[in-house]
Amino acid sequence: MKGKNEGNFRRVLCVCSAGILRSATIAWVLSNEPYRCNTRAVGLGDYALIRVTPQLLQWADEIVCADKEQHDAITRMTDKPVHCLHIPDQYDFRSPELVSAIEKALNRPRLEANDAMRTPA
Repeated sequence: MKGKNEGNFRRVLCVCSAGILRSATIAWVLSNEPYRCNTRAVGLGDYALIRVTPQLLQWADEIVCADKEQHDAITRMTDKPVHCLHIPDQYDFRSPELVSAIEKALNRPRLEANDAMRTPA
């Protein structure tokens, strides 16, 4: 159930290794136009700033992972929709190259067909 202050926006959990660079940038991109999602950034590694938890997986309507390693791990934890952007860990936080790679990955046909990523729930 969504909290009273969350609105009707799609809840997207963004996952990378540490939850600092890629997932935080993915969350930032998805929180802006045209997506306007309610996002959280987390990591799977022991060193993650905020680690993925069962509560965060329950909160999310869907999950977006930076790479296949995270995608495979998350799909073993939940039956919710999990998307993989195939973005390597080689970028700085919100770098123009990372933002471009995220936008390009989000506009691939397999995600374009998923209206949930495009419009509020």
